Amino acid sequence: MATRVYECLKAIGDKIIANKDFLTDLDREIGDADHGVNMARGFQAVIEKVPEDEADIGAALKKTGMTLLSTVGGASGPLYGTAYMEVAKIFAGKDTVNAEDFKLALEAAIAGIQKRGKAEKGEKTMLDALMPAHDAFSEQLASGADLVTALDAACVAANEGVEFTKTIAATKGRASYLGERSIGHQDPGATSATMTLEVIRDFLKG
Repeated sequence: MATRVYECLKAIGDKIIANKDFLTDLDREIGDADHGVNMARGFQAVIEKVPEDEADIGAALKKTGMTLLSTVGGASGPLYGTAYMEVAKIFAGKDTVNAEDFKLALEAAIAGIQKRGKAEKGEKTMLDALMPAHDAFSEQLASGADLVTALDAACVAANEGVEFTKTIAATKGRASYLGERSIGHQDPGATSATMTLEVIRDFLKG
């Protein structure tokens, strides 16, 4: 019988795979036209390689990160792989998720992406979705909200971040070659990161 963590990872993978063409089309406008294809390939491998009976959330996420590192091409592999492996440290040895751990996990993912990608908010990357999501999540948590309510706010903020990426020029990655011409296009990495948060929220709502 599949564990909850495996079912959640599969749900994330299914969402990415279902949106492969959409993500690739976004990347075609400002990048190498491979974000959706690469991410779909990576998560197909995750679905196949992560043991269905793994109950340790940290172990499952570490395996996910290692798989993405080895199977996803371009910048997305190192960035997503690093994010999952950093999050894995927060959940090491745990079989349940609480709101405080999720906040720490978001912080760990953001720090890993920043370190690996040498990026900051406002450069048209996935950080433009994840950093506002973290801030909204933290604010809700501080006001006494539960995990799902805080995730709802995080997803709203992440989607606003995706919209924000349309208004700015890229200064990182392949999209930076376009300069001002990248304005008007949403960032595919911010989009896939937001999809991930939405799947986790919906999964926890159950």
